[in-house]
Amino acid sequence: MELAVKYFIVFGGLNIKIDTTKPLLELIEKHILDNYLQLRNEIHSLTGGYKVDHAILTGVAQGDRRTNSSFKRAFVSFEEGSRCVENLIDRGIIEIESSQHHLANKRGDDKVARKLLFTTPFLRFWFAFVSPIYKGIKEKNYKEFYTLFENKEAEFGNFVFEELSMEFIRDLFEEDSIKQFGKYWDEKREIDLVAKTTSGKIIAGNCKYINSKIKKNELNKLKEDCNAIGLNVDYFVIFSKNGFSSELKSQKSETLRLFTPKSFKLLLA
Repeated sequence: MELAVKYFIVFGGLNIKIDTTKPLLELIEKHILDNYLQLRNEIHSLTGGYKVDHAILTGVAQGDRRTNSSFKRAFVSFEEGSRCVENLIDRGIIEIESSQHHLANKRGDDKVARKLLFTTPFLRFWFAFVSPIYKGIKEKNYKEFYTLFENKEAEFGNFVFEELSMEFIRDLFEEDSIKQFGKYWDEKREIDLVAKTTSGKIIAGNCKYINSKIKKNELNKLKEDCNAIGLNVDYFVIFSKNGFSSELKSQKSETLRLFTPKSFKLLLA
């Protein structure tokens, strides 16, 4: 499952067969970089090929996904950016995600409380790592790509890890099904996962796609953030790419659940 997640972060949504016994970078070069012109034409057909739209998509893929910061990265006004987003939503490329302020009985500012979400991991990968440096890739010079990917891979993968974690939680709470779920953010805090079950139980969690083990201070910070926004949590969940410290594992209970990518086998079932 660890390998499946790693490869899904790049190739999810691209209709090809992937040999997961091969190194990830080898497969990226073979299936994406070497096929740049064909994939570019297919993506331009999907997006319409407009430079402003592509600048916004790169801003979303490389940034924090908030509408205002994505528009700033693309050097467009909020009004022009909003018009482009409507077009991209109509084309099925992105969706709008809103902060779950209501679970904490708060109201959110649309410019702060809305983010943009790619409909497939591959499109996000393309606009994060390929489209911005296309000239070198077009000329079969991949040095800049490898440097960029090496520096940003872990940060980039965290978002898809969060999405898979949310889907896992929906399947996990089968008896008391999830009624509402998503993420919470405001100008000061972010919580990767918040949800409410049919019976009214509140779930809050964080997801870390990093190579080190998660320590107890991550749980402490999560609890502090929830208290600060007035979120009364019944279950805390933490997802880690590489496991947990002994101290944190000793805290595991019915109200604190810890998961790694191995847990995602439930999604396959």
